Amino acid sequence: MTETSHATIPQRYPFSDPHRLDLDPRYARLRREEPLTRIRMPFGEPAWLATRHADVRFVLGDARFSRAAAVGRDEPRTTPHQQDSGILTMDPPQHTRLRRLVAKAFTARRVEQLRPRTRALADELVSGMVSAGPPADLVAHLATPLPIRVICDLLGVPVADQDRFHTWSEAIVSTTSLSPEQTQSYLDQLLAYMGELIARRRAAPTDDLLGAMVRARDEHADRLAEEEVVQLAAGLLAAGHETTVTQVPNMVYVLLTEPGAWDRLRGDPALVPTAVEELMRFIPLGSSAAFARYALTDVEIGGVLVRAGEPVVVAIASANRDETVFPDADRLDLARAENPHVGFGHGVHHCIGAQLARMELQVVLETLVARLPRLRLAVPESELTWKSGLLVRGLTAMPVSW
Repeated sequence: MTETSHATIPQRYPFSDPHRLDLDPRYARLRREEPLTRIRMPFGEPAWLATRHADVRFVLGDARFSRAAAVGRDEPRTTPHQQDSGILTMDPPQHTRLRRLVAKAFTARRVEQLRPRTRALADELVSGMVSAGPPADLVAHLATPLPIRVICDLLGVPVADQDRFHTWSEAIVSTTSLSPEQTQSYLDQLLAYMGELIARRRAAPTDDLLGAMVRARDEHADRLAEEEVVQLAAGLLAAGHETTVTQVPNMVYVLLTEPGAWDRLRGDPALVPTAVEELMRFIPLGSSAAFARYALTDVEIGGVLVRAGEPVVVAIASANRDETVFPDADRLDLARAENPHVGFGHGVHHCIGAQLARMELQVVLETLVARLPRLRLAVPESELTWKSGLLVRGLTAMPVSW
């Protein structure tokens, strides 16, 4: 076991500003030479950064690393402000208590029941895109409305309010795109909105997920606080669409720009499920590591001693390019059979909506391949505009032709 000296000057992190969907080459060097390294993020205390697949899974899955311990600490982060992340700053059993409120709504079986409706919606949206173009913006016509309408149907949120809560949701993923005052204002408005919807469910019960959450809260012996239910519902609404809205154009962009990828998927649509998993692995969605875990006791990670009370952040994108786990890791392989990626996280905070996101992404790719087999970018890559100041990377617009 090696005890790395804390006198070493931590590296500045993130290592570079995000550029499209490129992954900084320093991750590959660190995986080989210094898989657990000291970093300093723009704000907060110094931290350890885990870059290897095995170490990332270890930190995310071992109960000796705590998210709850971040509360009250100067957590390493990319944002000037610290905000209450609700369930994301909880450990079991508190975390389990909240998560079980909604877990049944996101099982593979329940999600499969949503697939026919999602297919019909995707077909409807692509028809609208065809009528509007070419060229047409894939982000505006398909990537944004589909996940929003699916999560609205599931929760029981009026789709007519989508512009409002989509705007407020930026507070969840903003690093520097919003000021601290704007972020807090958006969060307050989102929480107030969800509080109103929950109050309506209590007055007039419904069969949607919000209604089920209210019943579970009111009938459970271990009653949840109203604020907990409101925060959980708001988090589901925001997270339930924000990342998928971003990943749809990301995946299509990669398929259209990686040589031969779109042609291969068009020629063999049965590859869509494995293609989605490979794209989840290949695409570095996060602009940096986030959500530090604090060691509750001295722990060894890959031969390096992490002292109790020290924070560790994990590089998901780096773990997904670990050459010891994924042969030819920097190559997109739509038929990759063994693919234990951590694109949806790992451990108790594994994305609860992973099955829903998988289904939506599969439906989108299946629909595009079938309806628009000659899909292509309508502008040069250099003219595409990318989001900035957010925890996630993605396109602001994606003009396409067919």
